[in-house]
Amino acid sequence: MNKTLITSVIFTMLILLIVYPFAVLASLMIVLLTSATFWFVKNLLQTMVSGNVQSTEEGK
Repeated sequence: MNKTLITSVIFTMLILLIVYPFAVLASLMIVLLTSATFWFVKNLLQTMVSGNVQSTEEGK
């Protein structure tokens, strides 16, 4: 399973290197999009389950 996963990731990165003119930025943006999605879903689920909303203002 791990070998298949690693091969898929490497193949995807190679395709990105060929297709996108800014290939390094494209793979970085995929990582950032994935982490931002997980962060959003985690915060959304935390709010729905616990009902606690974290304030973004200082001092609260």
